[in-house]
Amino acid sequence: MKNRILYFFFIGFLILLTSCGTSKSKNHKPDLTAFNNTKPVVSRVSDSIFTSGKNSFLKNKQGVWELYVEGDPLEIGLTTGALTDSLLKKQQRIFFSKITDIVPSKFQQKILRQFLKWFNRKLYLNVPEEYQTEIYGVSQYTSNEFDNIAPQYQRGLYLHAAHDIGHALQDLALVGCSSFAAWDEKSEDGNLILARNFDFYVNDAFAENKIIAFIKPKEGNPFMMVTWPGMIGAVSGMNLEGLTVTINASKSKIPLVAKTPISILTREILQHAKNLDEAIAIAKNRKVFVSESIMVGSAHDNKAILIEVSPNKMDVYDVLNTDQLICSNHFQGEAFAADKRNLEQIANSHSEYRYERMQELLSENPKVNPEIASEILRNKEGLKNIELGFGSEKALNQLMAHHGIIFKPKEKLVWVSANPYQLGEFICYDLNAVFGERKNDVQSFQKENLNIAKDPFLETTAYQNYKKFKIEDSKIDSLLEKKETVSSEFLQNYQALNPNYWVVYYKTGLYFYQKKEYGQAKLNFEKALTHEITTVPEKEEIEKYLKKVKRKLK
Repeated sequence: MKNRILYFFFIGFLILLTSCGTSKSKNHKPDLTAFNNTKPVVSRVSDSIFTSGKNSFLKNKQGVWELYVEGDPLEIGLTTGALTDSLLKKQQRIFFSKITDIVPSKFQQKILRQFLKWFNRKLYLNVPEEYQTEIYGVSQYTSNEFDNIAPQYQRGLYLHAAHDIGHALQDLALVGCSSFAAWDEKSEDGNLILARNFDFYVNDAFAENKIIAFIKPKEGNPFMMVTWPGMIGAVSGMNLEGLTVTINASKSKIPLVAKTPISILTREILQHAKNLDEAIAIAKNRKVFVSESIMVGSAHDNKAILIEVSPNKMDVYDVLNTDQLICSNHFQGEAFAADKRNLEQIANSHSEYRYERMQELLSENPKVNPEIASEILRNKEGLKNIELGFGSEKALNQLMAHHGIIFKPKEKLVWVSANPYQLGEFICYDLNAVFGERKNDVQSFQKENLNIAKDPFLETTAYQNYKKFKIEDSKIDSLLEKKETVSSEFLQNYQALNPNYWVVYYKTGLYFYQKKEYGQAKLNFEKALTHEITTVPEKEEIEKYLKKVKRKLK
């Protein structure tokens, strides 16, 4: 991670010396002459219900916000910004505070700002005009406190590339999604069903105000997507034609210039495609700057495919003679079979492990329905049901997901998880009803009788201990950085909160190594190796430390 951040800072330093090529992007704005840019009037019905004409924004009883907007691109942008105003400002604070945590130095932050201007210099050329216009509308309601990073509209564009930059900086563990689809003999009723966990993690606060957005554009398909304040791109969604999109990161080289953000491409597919062929055609027209698997499901085709894209090539992975499709964080198509980065991802990351776990769980469930899909998304064990410890990235449920989601495209039904993670109730929505005749009274769109109950794990001591573990894990990171001393009781409690997770023994080993208590360091490193280590490089790191302490004990 440090090497990648230093790489960006090195480029940023060069950019401080010359800022050629950024002036056009800095001053660019979309052409608004065809639109009415009058700001909408918002009525506050209560602390959790806001309306503007036919549009609404409310918090349902599960604590998830539901947004309904319609109109042309500027109307959708301005109305979304006006309705989500306070949350929009809060979300940007949360996101930029995370950046400050990663890059605390004021000087380095200055370099990073210069880098962003240079890196995103061609972003506006690769985002369709309708989405630039929508982003512009939303940006009019963002705070001015971050204008030092970029003006409101440019900052809005930049944030739509953040997901992709998170993929390029995969060492930050921002992403690691799992998804699957089943149809014909593999689904309970023969109709297509898809499910995924979206493991884009900034911090817990970032996921608190997730939004289920229902959008009815003047041009294209009405659709729903799960998002957060300020984000108009699609990471998980389904349209009224029964076409679904979800995205899974694959291994990317560090890009040198931003092109089309993946979430903008998938938003375009969601809004303008009704079947698999149309989705593929849209993907072929866009240049991306990271590698990504886009799972597309289609009610018209009653199957799902993967559109695998990278900065240099694209492939369509279409499974033949089977009725299920599985996707983690590596490519499966022929075009990437010999790709060095993809092979490295399979060998060294936790992607292949989660892929095999999904295979295992699907084989145990011959007929998939929404309840079974939710159980698979919530699964916390490893292969052959071994205990991984809570929070392991080898688990399908890493206890970090922004959301879990399940689609039944033919029926136009979708289930979205309430907080925390994918453990809360899966809330069901019927798109036929949402986009049907609008009622005067504003209420949740959910179909309560079809909701899936929250995970019983939420009521266990193990879950309470996991919440405590996350706090103590942050503490031990801080004390390791500052080389502080703690009591043996603290370390024992830390390990007892999550005893099956290798990390608690590894970090305790690091603590004793710093204190030159090599006997204790050896015991903890050895114990870490008895548990399921997340990746090959992490296992090799522990083995290196173990060799060091053994030499010092001679």
